[in-house]
Amino acid sequence: MSLTTFEYLDNDTCHTTSGLVVVIDVIRAFSNAAYAFQAGAESITLVSGVEEALALKAAMPGSLAMGEVGGLPPAGFDFGNSPTEIVRQDLRGRHLIQRTGAGTQGVVRSVNAEQLFAASFAVAGATVRAIQKLSPSQVTFVITGRGFGDEDLSCAEYISACLNGTGPDPQPYLERVHKSREAQLDALKIPSFYTDIDYCTRLDSCDFAMPISRENGQLVMRAIHPDSKVS
Repeated sequence: MSLTTFEYLDNDTCHTTSGLVVVIDVIRAFSNAAYAFQAGAESITLVSGVEEALALKAAMPGSLAMGEVGGLPPAGFDFGNSPTEIVRQDLRGRHLIQRTGAGTQGVVRSVNAEQLFAASFAVAGATVRAIQKLSPSQVTFVITGRGFGDEDLSCAEYISACLNGTGPDPQPYLERVHKSREAQLDALKIPSFYTDIDYCTRLDSCDFAMPISRENGQLVMRAIHPDSKVS
């Protein structure tokens, strides 16, 4: 596949772009979402606010809320933003509502995206294959981490290199996650953070991409294998 350009934006500028958009949050929103799907979740609705998440949970019997404010789960949420926690759950057939301070904000703000994916290292390879099927002329990556976080930029650059067919060595990209500012900050306040980082750097641990569709005014993400149709 030959791509014309790659573009890298953040949460403040992602509203300006259209076409195919990949929103990256390695630590930890879209790593956590990947493991929620691996645990059996049927779909995940992405929202911006805590109250919005709780209202949607109340309106959808059987749904569960997960996410964070300042790294920790808000009152009324069933789960935080921890892959260590989510992989232990039985989520078969459950619908989740996710709100985080970075990842879901990037999705909500990408208002002009025509095709939208969430991604992390856990789903990098499947995301590459899903994008290759679509043959876009441009791919825009939204780097959601604080200060154009290097953990997310690293993942975006790794996916870009894979799309270019260069067969990159993943190790230097994964090392940047461990050395990132985000990893140092959150490790101070979240007991499960070191094991969370381990899950966040398990390259291609999930064999599906995470496309997001607009359904009845909501942003709904599902786990789709690359050989399936992505809308």
